[in-house]
Amino acid sequence: MGGRTGNKAAYFDKLKDLLEKYNSVFIVSVDNVSSQQMHEIRQSLRGEGVVLMGKNTMVRRAIKGFITDFPEYERLLPHVKGNVGFVFTSADLKATRDKILSNRVAAPARAGALAPLDVYVPAGNTGMEPGKTSFFQALGVPTKIARGTIEITTDLKLVEAGSKVGASEATLLNMLNISPFTYGMSISQIYDQGQTFAPSVLDIEESQLLKAFTSAINTIATVSLAVNYPTLPSVMHSVVNSYKNALAIAVETEYEWSGIEELKDRIKNPENYASAAPAAAAPAGGAPTEEKQEEKKEEEEESEDMGLGLFD
Repeated sequence: MGGRTGNKAAYFDKLKDLLEKYNSVFIVSVDNVSSQQMHEIRQSLRGEGVVLMGKNTMVRRAIKGFITDFPEYERLLPHVKGNVGFVFTSADLKATRDKILSNRVAAPARAGALAPLDVYVPAGNTGMEPGKTSFFQALGVPTKIARGTIEITTDLKLVEAGSKVGASEATLLNMLNISPFTYGMSISQIYDQGQTFAPSVLDIEESQLLKAFTSAINTIATVSLAVNYPTLPSVMHSVVNSYKNALAIAVETEYEWSGIEELKDRIKNPENYASAAPAAAAPAGGAPTEEKQEEKKEEEEESEDMGLGLFD
């Protein structure tokens, strides 16, 4: 009895040390993960992370004992359920995620196992003798006899994702040497510096975050201006709007300050600044220029002379 209590105390101490040492924790599902895979995953994470397994009841009891000193660990409790373990790390989360998920092993379909994906039997020659045709027919697999062997004529979905693999389906898949499933650790939740989130968060690009952040700032600025409550996003708008109001008052009154004189002079004497404005281009089809008017006048005189000469 004392040995079991000692083991629990040692486990509690180890779990506490890991929680204090590392910034992040991956809560991983280890369904159908072999001991060899666990060893390989531990090896791949050496120097960057630590894998810790334990019974859920013991893990929950240990975490509850830490909550007084570290209340943020309470966020782990809802995710300690099922066949789970922990990967502790302070390394880059994406890189660690990829290492955890990369170790996968193909496995034959077992009767009663839940299919993680749809399983198809592909069309093609099976190499099996015609005597086994009835087995295929019982499962609804379309076949024909070609060159003395059974040939599957059409791709067939044999098992639906999320359903249990039947004994006959498992037997057929094994007969065809089809290992449709791959097993390895999967990540159910990530704990990082006091917060928990789904692993899909790691796939959000920086551009998406920047877009959302910019949109949020614009919304805060708009609301702040509408209710006349100053916030950091709205203060620049408030300063600019206030300066515009000051300019309007200065234009209508005798009040002046450095830099306002030219603006007031431009309003009072716009003709003095006309030369600074860009010359307006003559509109198409508009009034003719002096040069064109001169040419038109000469043409008219020539036509009059020609008319007089003809009648002389």
